[in-house]
Amino acid sequence: MKARKAVKLQGNVQVLITSNSQMRALNRQFRGKDKATDVLSFPAAEPTATKSKLKSKNAGDIAISFEIAARNARQLGHSTAFEIKILALHGILHLAGYDHESDNGKMARKEAQLRRELRLPDGLIERVQAATSAETSKARRGTPPASIDKRRRSA
Repeated sequence: MKARKAVKLQGNVQVLITSNSQMRALNRQFRGKDKATDVLSFPAAEPTATKSKLKSKNAGDIAISFEIAARNARQLGHSTAFEIKILALHGILHLAGYDHESDNGKMARKEAQLRRELRLPDGLIERVQAATSAETSKARRGTPPASIDKRRRSA
């Protein structure tokens, strides 16, 4: 994949497309979060050198929930294949050491650049930023977030 080379990620990346139940189990086991998620990245252990040859040429593994990818694709009006590519790109950036939670936008900028080059729709970071921005705007106007508003209607 072009993204792997663009971020100078050495080695192969294995991608598992799986179910929500498997993603939930992986997320619980490795991150302590008991819920399904769209994408998880697992960097490979440091390769061991023996006589100048690497035992492992694996950069890491990525797991993607097909169910979440398909749902997001429907909601966003693009194909599931595009959504899986977006999720794989996001995972590859994590394998390359990017961390959108702590890098002051560096990963977001790189992901946006690569999405443009690969002709992919908005990525995960932009979606979260847009949703957060919309919720902030509602709060400023006195409109409750959707989750609170739903609870009010059902009460």
